[in-house]
Amino acid sequence: MPTLANITVKKADGTTDVVYTAVASAASDGSPALFRNNTVGTTPAERPTLLIAAKDNGPRTARRVNVDFAWPLVQTDAGGNKVVSGRATGTASFLAPQNQDATIIKEQAYQFGNLIGSALVRACFDEGMGPRS
Repeated sequence: MPTLANITVKKADGTTDVVYTAVASAASDGSPALFRNNTVGTTPAERPTLLIAAKDNGPRTARRVNVDFAWPLVQTDAGGNKVVSGRATGTASFLAPQNQDATIIKEQAYQFGNLIGSALVRACFDEGMGPRS
């Protein structure tokens, strides 16, 4: 099982690191681990979060890992109060049948994760468009 740790990724400039701090570990099967980007905003409600949870499917023949990302849009109202008025969100889900060799599951997991993090997929997220010829 993976050990809870901070996650460091590159910002959009491709050179600056940003850390998603490990806030809480997954308490049990199906409960999410929480990571927070503490460089944005001044309160936890303003900060981007990443949740990662995993559990067995119904017949216990596969494991599903769900990843949920949220970046709140915070604005100041007329009274000077900060209010969340929306959010950017992202989700990913990976289902690994457990009747495969562990090396195959590992290869599938790493290729899927690397595809999600690829430059092309990031550009699609950024521009809100699918690739076109």
